[in-house]
Amino acid sequence: MSPAGFSGAAYWLPLLCAGVIALAVALYVILDGFDLGIGILFPFFPEESARDQMMASVAPFWDGNETWLVMGGAGLFVAFPTAYAIIMPAHYLPVILMLLGLVFRGVSFEFRGVAKPYHRRWDIAFAAGSVTAALSQGLILGGILNGIPVRDGEFAGGPWHWLTAFGLMCAVALVIGYALLGACWLVMKTRGDLEERARRLALPLLGALLACIVVVSVWTPLALPRVAQRWFSWPNLLYLSPVPLATGALALSCWQGLRSRRVSRAFYSAVGLFVLAYVGLLLSSVPYLVPPGITLWQAAAAPRSQAFMFVGLAIMIPVILGYTVFVYRTFRGKVDPGQAYH
Repeated sequence: MSPAGFSGAAYWLPLLCAGVIALAVALYVILDGFDLGIGILFPFFPEESARDQMMASVAPFWDGNETWLVMGGAGLFVAFPTAYAIIMPAHYLPVILMLLGLVFRGVSFEFRGVAKPYHRRWDIAFAAGSVTAALSQGLILGGILNGIPVRDGEFAGGPWHWLTAFGLMCAVALVIGYALLGACWLVMKTRGDLEERARRLALPLLGALLACIVVVSVWTPLALPRVAQRWFSWPNLLYLSPVPLATGALALSCWQGLRSRRVSRAFYSAVGLFVLAYVGLLLSSVPYLVPPGITLWQAAAAPRSQAFMFVGLAIMIPVILGYTVFVYRTFRGKVDPGQAYH
């Protein structure tokens, strides 16, 4: 049933645009998540040879992965300006810290190799930038899920609205999750001692991520009645029950992949855990784009603006996806010690 006052293009265009933005954010989290995880794991691999191999494993992919973050942010600005104008002021500091972290990480990719043997500062920038970006994204996520105070269509909270215990929990969970993706990526893409050490790191990270998922899954409905109503009312409980069951199955698959020699199974299972967690968060908030009070239809731009954006994205997304598939296929296979891409 359509929301009151919205029909035709004013109803389905916001749905289509929201779906595209959700897809872009999901692809960013998955694709940029593993190379952020590489940076988070940098302190656990102090040897220069190991770090060189880690950087080489993501060198062909990292900059293209961030395309999806730009698309998600720009899409929100164009298609849902009201939501953008509320979410940004509510999270100015973590957004700025995230962007600075991504800048330092990107610069370190380019400068680390040419700065040798005086590259230690770029190792620090790569690790610190990755951790800062991951923490900031978790704080933004926690701030949105926790609800944003709005008055007369504008953000009505303070500059530290995002700094809550729940937000910090989300930040820690995201850092652990990215680290797991990075470790599973190294298991799949590298050889030798680095692969084995990454495997040993991935197992406790998997357990820590599951613990975080359980804590967030319990904390969210207890703290937010709207989420409890969504998940535990009938018949929603029946429809949504496969989500936690599938999460357990994917965690078991990831563990089995790490314990066996099926090196790709662990990584794709970890990606599946992220996808399910993301779907669960979306299900907890839909149809609110700015929880708990502004729906995606209320935040939407004029239908002409959304139609213009949607046509452009319908052209560009297949191009970007095609390029992404081409790059990942071209550079498939493991990276040997000493190997580098120039």
